[in-house]
Amino acid sequence: MFAFISFQRLILVGASDISKFQAWQDAGLVLSTTSNEACKLFDAVLTQYATWTNNESLGGIDGCLAKLKAADPNFTMGHVIANGLELIGTGRTVRLDKELDSAVRAMVALSQSQALTERERLHVSALDVFARGQLPKACDLWEQILQSHPTDLLALKFSHDTYFYLGHQRQMRDSVARVYPFWTRDVPLSSYVKGYYSFGLVETNLFDHAEKVAHEALAINQRDAWSVHTIAHVNEMKAEVEKGLKFMKETEKNWKSSDMLACHNYWHWALYYIEKGEYEAALTIYDQHIAPPCLASGNILDVVDNSSMLYRLHLEGVELGDRWNDLLGVTKKHTKDHILLFNDVHFLMSFLGAKDHKTTEELLTTLQELARAPREDHQLSLAPSLGLPLCQAFVEFENGNCDKAVDLLYPIRYELVQVGGSDAQRDVFSLLLIHAALNSKSKAKRNLARCLLHERDMMRPKSPMTERLIRKAAAVHSMA
Repeated sequence: MFAFISFQRLILVGASDISKFQAWQDAGLVLSTTSNEACKLFDAVLTQYATWTNNESLGGIDGCLAKLKAADPNFTMGHVIANGLELIGTGRTVRLDKELDSAVRAMVALSQSQALTERERLHVSALDVFARGQLPKACDLWEQILQSHPTDLLALKFSHDTYFYLGHQRQMRDSVARVYPFWTRDVPLSSYVKGYYSFGLVETNLFDHAEKVAHEALAINQRDAWSVHTIAHVNEMKAEVEKGLKFMKETEKNWKSSDMLACHNYWHWALYYIEKGEYEAALTIYDQHIAPPCLASGNILDVVDNSSMLYRLHLEGVELGDRWNDLLGVTKKHTKDHILLFNDVHFLMSFLGAKDHKTTEELLTTLQELARAPREDHQLSLAPSLGLPLCQAFVEFENGNCDKAVDLLYPIRYELVQVGGSDAQRDVFSLLLIHAALNSKSKAKRNLARCLLHERDMMRPKSPMTERLIRKAAAVHSMA
């Protein structure tokens, strides 16, 4: 079903046969526009965002946004969803992008000149503070909306994604839980809300419950790539490699057309092969399904997947050819972004992999400068204590200073959740720490490596990668 509230109704009944706002009003979500077409297009954009899919028959999200602006240039919620998708995408920042900064300012000015609902005003305010780096405050405003309008999908999805960036795992879960009873099966896209909830469950280690809810969602709509993604996480976190491989192979035909998420699901698929030590199989997936969309679009999620995948293979000692240099062509333009620390460290991986020392230094220097300046930006406030030590740990490891890398990384390992991402994504930081400790000249740090591996083995029993690393640790210890 391709509809949220108004879109399907307006297509089937015809705009001339019903009130322009009736469908949204019936849901308690008034849209302040006199244009039926604007309502339909807003709905089309929201649906594609919620389902991680560009509907090419409608022109995709970008095509619908262009038509939406033309249908009603003064439609505030049209500006909200357009600017929100740019900001949530984390590929552009108002600090560096004058066009985006002007767009956000224009949205705020437009809202002040119109008679909007309180819900719409809160949406504008949330994006205004998000644009200035105040992500927790933006979430607070979206939560205000959801308390009165629990089926406001835009508020739910924006808050869900932002909690993810903040590493607020319980908030990400509970934000959906609070509105979950209102998303009954008769509400369009309710199965996707199940998918959002299942991901919050997996990120709070409620694996069995997460898998159950994700399967419930897939029973309603087998093309739900986000619920597939949840199950991929469950299998990854439990190191159930064969189960994970079987599931991805069996469901591929259902989710590979979800172009905004397919690359990430293939990333999970390749992780299983890295776990098994089947590096050529992982590289085949990388070359066929992970690198091409990233190099074509530059989507930040795809960039993160590419950097992380290659770095994991690098830690395993795999020869990567020109792949780092190919990726550098995409990441280099983001050197000074500093929107999310999580993004920064993944850009850094690509600079280090390509041995671009100048760009590496530029990223670190500009981040240090921003971190010194007093500002309201939540992510930059974490740079001195988390972002910079994390980035420097990668640099030290690549320079062969393993002891220094351990000294930087070990004290902050439990705090790194604050830089965002999922447990599966942040696992690359844990692997870096283990490899640095294993390769240390210090006996104490090599002992630490053994301890970290025992810890990992308890959390992921029968992990092939952990078993390989334990054997390596034993060999290192016997030679000491």
